Amino acid sequence: MLHYAVVFLVIALIAALFGFGGIAAGAVGIAKILFFVFVVLAVLTFVASLFRRG
Repeated sequence: MLHYAVVFLVIALIAALFGFGGIAAGAVGIAKILFFVFVVLAVLTFVASLFRRG
């Protein structure tokens, strides 16, 4: 999932470079959402692994 966030971020940067503001804003929004979903899932997995060990 982090891979998709990075891909949308790169798409946003390229679109912004060429002047496509609407596309860049959409891609940045998707990248932010995917990144935060990834962070939440990573934290939940870490916490779950702590409870399983001890």
